[in-house]
Amino acid sequence: MDEASLPSDKGARFSLVGTDMNRLFTIIIVLAMVLGVAVGWAVHQYALPDQAKAIATNLSIITDVFLRLIKMIIAPLVFTTLVAGIAHMEDAATVGRVGAKTLGWFISASLVSLTIGLIMVHVLKPGASMHLAIPDAGKIVSAVDMTKFNLKDFVSHIFPKSIVEAMANNEILQIVIFSVFFGTAVSAMEDRAPAVLALVEQVSKIMLKVTSYVMKTAPLAIFAALAATVATQGVGVLATYAKFVGGFYLSLALLWALLIAVVVIFVGPRALKLMMAVRSPALLAFSTASSEAAYPGTLQALEQWGVSKRVASFVLPLGYSFNLDGTMMYCTFATLFVAQAYGIELSISQQITMLLLLMITSKGVAGVPRASLVVISATLIYFHLPEAGLLLILAVDNLLDMGRSATNVVGNSVAAAIVAKWENQITAPASESQTAVA
Repeated sequence: MDEASLPSDKGARFSLVGTDMNRLFTIIIVLAMVLGVAVGWAVHQYALPDQAKAIATNLSIITDVFLRLIKMIIAPLVFTTLVAGIAHMEDAATVGRVGAKTLGWFISASLVSLTIGLIMVHVLKPGASMHLAIPDAGKIVSAVDMTKFNLKDFVSHIFPKSIVEAMANNEILQIVIFSVFFGTAVSAMEDRAPAVLALVEQVSKIMLKVTSYVMKTAPLAIFAALAATVATQGVGVLATYAKFVGGFYLSLALLWALLIAVVVIFVGPRALKLMMAVRSPALLAFSTASSEAAYPGTLQALEQWGVSKRVASFVLPLGYSFNLDGTMMYCTFATLFVAQAYGIELSISQQITMLLLLMITSKGVAGVPRASLVVISATLIYFHLPEAGLLLILAVDNLLDMGRSATNVVGNSVAAAIVAKWENQITAPASESQTAVA
């Protein structure tokens, strides 16, 4: 037997085992989702409202613990992976080039997402049949905090006054800014500070191992999240808003199809395997209604598929602040849904202005709680639409947030793959490279 073939066979076997484990984990997640909905329905159907609320509160403890564990991982993982990725780039010019390509893609994807939402809400007209009376002027909606929604606070908030504070509060954008400065400085040093770089890379590996431990609890968190939601709201909420919810998910499906088509055009048929690779993170984001929960898994999936670590660790954190495709589509869809519900017509010029406004404001609320509602509320005020219309979508906002979160994961995965292709930073996964050697 040729001894040189042993590592190849071992690598191939390891890759196959990893693929089987991913499939099994995806099946477990789906089963957890189904079981969560079933248990939530049973509680909503047979328990008293106060009992159902108490059960949902207790179930939400599991979800809260899981999301806290995820937040525990995010800051060190973003910092170490981003610093390591930038430090391995040739120079500051490379960082600037990759950054320009990344932001260029983000802007293009944002415009497409907003436009699809605009077109689909006109085609489907989900709010046209509601015929609501315009409420009294000055009615206040206090569901969202608008105090942070201004240009001065946003711009100043981007730059951290303390990296310790930024990490403590999980301010991803601030962590990205500090990491870019830190990684660029390491890259600019003549010897690239080998001790520091080695430490950062080791911490990154340790955090990925911690991530694998945390992710083993994901199915339990998914079950608890869905059971708690359905127990309090019931599945009947879907019937009330069927046209709105169904239309939005149809729009998301079209966006997914377009994103997949584009990445196949740029990267080739192998991009379809990327969609399979990120299915578990996307399901996790969908079930927990949290893109943040899927960050570690998405980063691992991108690297396992073949996106280089330097590109994945650079593009993904930026995407979580500037490339929220699902959220942006929701903003146009929901805003015009409110206008239709009250029978208010907006001119073409107003709608174009809305697109441009949302293009900017959707980038300015990274880290703000219930960011999409903040953006929608500001847009309603700007176009003199009934602010009380925000109450129409609050009942199903969590359900819609599930689709938005999963779409954000897919959109950022596509962005990372395309930027990696432009930079020639896509490598063959272990199984393919070993097969080629054999």
